[in-house]
Amino acid sequence: MKRMLSLAAMFAVLSYASPASAELKFGGDVSVRVRDEVFDSKHQSTAPDNLYYQYRARLNVAGDFEGGYLFRALISNEAPSFSGSGGAGTTAKIGGGGGWQTVGYGNTELYTIGFSQLYFGRNYGDSHYLLGRLPLNSTNNPVFDIHLYPKNPLDIPATTFNNDRLFGVNYGTKIGSGDLNAVIGVFDNLSRNDTSGTGDGTLNDGYVLVLNYKTTIGDVTIEPQVLTALNQHDTVTQTTYSAGDVFHQGIRPFTFGTNVSVPVGNAKLGFSGFRTSGHGTTPSSANYATASANVDYSGYLFRIKGEYGPFVAWYDYNKTTDKSTSTTHEYTNNFIWAQYKIPAGKLSIQPTVRYLTTSDHSGVAADVNTSRLRSELWATLTF
Repeated sequence: MKRMLSLAAMFAVLSYASPASAELKFGGDVSVRVRDEVFDSKHQSTAPDNLYYQYRARLNVAGDFEGGYLFRALISNEAPSFSGSGGAGTTAKIGGGGGWQTVGYGNTELYTIGFSQLYFGRNYGDSHYLLGRLPLNSTNNPVFDIHLYPKNPLDIPATTFNNDRLFGVNYGTKIGSGDLNAVIGVFDNLSRNDTSGTGDGTLNDGYVLVLNYKTTIGDVTIEPQVLTALNQHDTVTQTTYSAGDVFHQGIRPFTFGTNVSVPVGNAKLGFSGFRTSGHGTTPSSANYATASANVDYSGYLFRIKGEYGPFVAWYDYNKTTDKSTSTTHEYTNNFIWAQYKIPAGKLSIQPTVRYLTTSDHSGVAADVNTSRLRSELWATLTF
């Protein structure tokens, strides 16, 4: 927190030193959250129900300059949450906890402040470009969840573990009645480990292309999207009762689908549908713990979402079939999110329920069924 205050003071000094044609704005929020977490009876001894006390601070900085130039920054907790992919000795980490930190033994936990998002660019009116750590809005757009976490893409993993951002370059322009956006991003940066076995030379990093077109027809907003790997990157698995791990490595998954929203009286309904697939062979390289492994999976995710005043809820359904080995696995997942916002000036109280169920059916062994219920109470001050 001391570091965040120092950064805020630095930006404040810069704002006074800026020319008249520049404008710096500050905002953000601070939150505390109490979470009760309960698992199914089979995994209760592995991860018993527990009460967690968590907190988060986020500082937003926005700069707008003459000629349409701009920069944006989000400063928050950047502590990594679980180990990433790679061969033996890999020390990479995947993301954090969505900016949240849990109170530890003796209050000795650290809140690691960093630039969670940091990008700049230029706005021309009908078009723009942006470069840097770009926001994804993945809580409301599950395309990144199903692409990166195909085994279990539910309960906002891209927001939680990837901190809802992607390093890359974005170009957007108006076409017809809508807006077209294209992003080339980097999921994995493996150039330091490049070997001839990866087959990609200098460009062996995990590049992806994201295309979306958002338009409105009457009262209906439609946003078709395509997310495809330009070369190899990994997909990850999360579970209901333990840390995440690698699902498949060094592959080129392809994901497509759409988001649709429509007003219904004073409410708003949203629908999402996405399909993902990954096929091929993990490269023969010491960079991969699963070198030369066969990969063959496909899956889909459906969401229905409702918003009415201070209440928001959605239901997700996912099924992914993995035929990568001689034993076919069918993963079926269900998730419910329900949250009610009680405003009190700049302060808001948000009771929240998050319920996840998973099933692993192989036809060889007994099905593995798990569930996790998170009951939370948030308190947030926005400034």
